[in-house]
Amino acid sequence: MNARTLGRRPVSFAAVFRLGKPRVVSLIVFTAVIGMLLAVPGSPSVGRVLFGAIGIALVAMSAAAGNCLIEQKLDAEMARTRARPLPRGDVTTLQALVFIAGTGVAGLWLLASLVNLLTMWLTLATFVGYAVVYTIVLKPRTPQNIVIGGAAGAMPPVLGWCAVTGGISFDALLLFLIIFAWTPPHFWSLALYRERDYARAGVPMLPVTHGNRATRAHILLYTIVLAAVCLLPYATGMSGWIYLASMLVLNGTFLSYAARLYASYSEQLARRTFRFSITYLFLLFASLLADHYWRLG
Repeated sequence: MNARTLGRRPVSFAAVFRLGKPRVVSLIVFTAVIGMLLAVPGSPSVGRVLFGAIGIALVAMSAAAGNCLIEQKLDAEMARTRARPLPRGDVTTLQALVFIAGTGVAGLWLLASLVNLLTMWLTLATFVGYAVVYTIVLKPRTPQNIVIGGAAGAMPPVLGWCAVTGGISFDALLLFLIIFAWTPPHFWSLALYRERDYARAGVPMLPVTHGNRATRAHILLYTIVLAAVCLLPYATGMSGWIYLASMLVLNGTFLSYAARLYASYSEQLARRTFRFSITYLFLLFASLLADHYWRLG
C-alpha cells in the first residue's frame, strides 16, 4: 500500500492509532495514574484522574506519532520498526500530521481547561523533550541519548501528581528519579540485541559506539544505581514494608539479570532482561500503590 492508494480509500483507524504507540503509552498512563493516587491521602477527584489520564495519554500519543514521523526513513532501515505505519505506507505524512496536531491540541486543551495549567505546561514541556530534544537533537548525536532524554520519559508520575494537587512535591520527584534511573538499563538491554539494526541505520547507541561489553557494564552500573534510588521512598517515609519487601525482590531479580548479562552475554538473555524491565516497573509502581492504601487502613 502506498500514498496514492491511500488517497483512493479510507485510511485505517488501526494504522493511524498505531502511530501513537499505544503499548508504550499504556505504561505512561499507568505510572501517571499511580502518581495521581499517591499524591493525596484519600481518593483524588474522579474528574481530575479521568481527564488528567486522557489528556496525558493524548499528548503522549501525539509525541510518539511525532517521533514516528521524524524517524520514518530511519524506521524503514531497521527490522524492529520497518512494519510501523509510515514506513509501510499505511499512513501518509499528511495524515500523521493531522493525528499529531489533533491528539496534541485535544490533550493540552483537556489539561488546561479541566485539570490545571501547570499540568498542561509540564506535559507540553515533556512533549518537546521527547519529540524534539530526544528525537531530533540527542538520538542522532550522542550515545547518552537515553540517559539525557530519559528525563522526558520519567515525567508521567510527576504529571499525574500535579494533575490532582496543582503542584510538585519531593515525593513526586522520587517517582521521577526511579523511572529516570530505570530507563538506561531498560533501553540498553534492547539496544544490545538490536545493535546491528542501529549500526546499519547510523544511530549512535551505546553498543554501536562503545561495544557490547561496555554496554553490559553500563547496564549493571545503572541497575545498581536504580536499586539505591528505589530505597529512597522507604527511607523518607513515603512508603512502608509492603513496598520495601516488593522492591527488594524486584531489584534483586533485576540485578541478577544485569550481573548475568555482564558475565555471559547472549541475545536471549538480553531479550529476557528487556522484557523483565517492563514487568519490573509495573510491579514496582503497583507495590507503591498497594503500600499507600494499606497504610491508609
